[in-house]
Amino acid sequence: MAKFAVFPLRCSVQQYQWGKIGLDSEVARLSQNDPEFQLDSNSPYAELWMGTHPKSPSRIADGSNVLLSDWLKSNQWALGSAAAGNDKGQLPFLFKVLSVDKALSIQAHPDKKRAEILHASDPQHYLDPNHKPEMALALTPFEGLCGFRPIGEIKVFMENISELRGIVGTEAADALVETGNVDSLRNCFVNLVRAPDEDVRAQLASLVEKVEKMKDDAESERVYLRSLLLRIHLQFPGDVGCFCIYFLNRLLLEPGQAMFLGPNIPHAYLSGDCIECMACSDNVVRAGLTPKFKDKETLCAMLDFAPTSPAERIFKSIRHGNVEIFDPPVEDFSVAMLHLKEKDESLHDLQPTGGPSIFIVIRGDGSVCDGKSEDFDVKKGSIVFLAANTPLKLCKKSGEFLLFRAYTV
Repeated sequence: MAKFAVFPLRCSVQQYQWGKIGLDSEVARLSQNDPEFQLDSNSPYAELWMGTHPKSPSRIADGSNVLLSDWLKSNQWALGSAAAGNDKGQLPFLFKVLSVDKALSIQAHPDKKRAEILHASDPQHYLDPNHKPEMALALTPFEGLCGFRPIGEIKVFMENISELRGIVGTEAADALVETGNVDSLRNCFVNLVRAPDEDVRAQLASLVEKVEKMKDDAESERVYLRSLLLRIHLQFPGDVGCFCIYFLNRLLLEPGQAMFLGPNIPHAYLSGDCIECMACSDNVVRAGLTPKFKDKETLCAMLDFAPTSPAERIFKSIRHGNVEIFDPPVEDFSVAMLHLKEKDESLHDLQPTGGPSIFIVIRGDGSVCDGKSEDFDVKKGSIVFLAANTPLKLCKKSGEFLLFRAYTV
């Protein structure tokens, strides 16, 4: 006989300083669904973690307070396709909501092989041997940096920003302008990341002083970069990450758009609220815009320097009726967005998946049933676990309904 399981979860919040304050944070607004959540209107709320990661594991919301990972260890069948070699009850993905008010680090994630090497050589900073591909799906207009810009754009910056030339070195800057190839791009960026802190601070002080005196009479992209430079420099004065805006694409995702961050892709989140899904790991290689450990040499050695346009960095979904599927080229996770509008039928079948899944309700009210247990209500902030191969019927109440579901196939 087939086994099914579906139940609500209690999940925890991370109050990092880069999070949005009080109810400005979508993380805080969603967390009000938890009766134990105590809102401090003056505190930052940065991340809501959904999964089995030992740093902040989810629990079953039935009064027992049992860890989801402990339940999965005793119910291996619920992992389905993710059960092989998994005796610790770990989900292959970590699901999050992020509310970003302050830039968080210039970083990249290692591939599986490099993650194993980093963990073996430096377990204090690289806590596990797993890779960390991740995807961000915008809930509000979401601002980030992702991948290297087209070299033509970087050449223009090199020609017109003397402080940028000064920090990467005249020889490297001239080579980039003359050749426009990836090797010259690599040399410029490596020189930037390796530059002495005192040189970075001096060049930034000069550039910021110039920008503050400029009038907003240039084309919109240059005006934007000026304001972005001033904003980031205010958050991280004298930090080398301030110069990275001239190397990396800036993306502004509209709600429902996504970017996928595969191994070795440089990126940073700047502002906004998003859903995030990643392999169950916390391996991050950082170089700037952070008080945390920086590993500049590792970052320079691992980065993918291929230039791309912002449009190429927006990850495409596949639509099936009211569901959009974001299916990245990894085995660890996929994400589905279900958006039922007021005019849509109230009953919707959530299809079973070969592995476990978690969904969170972002907007709307309704009820769910797996056909084996009693219905239970869901609303904004409800988080629900589904075992592998569990079908589910969702009945929305009047109005709009939006949920995101992380799963393995």
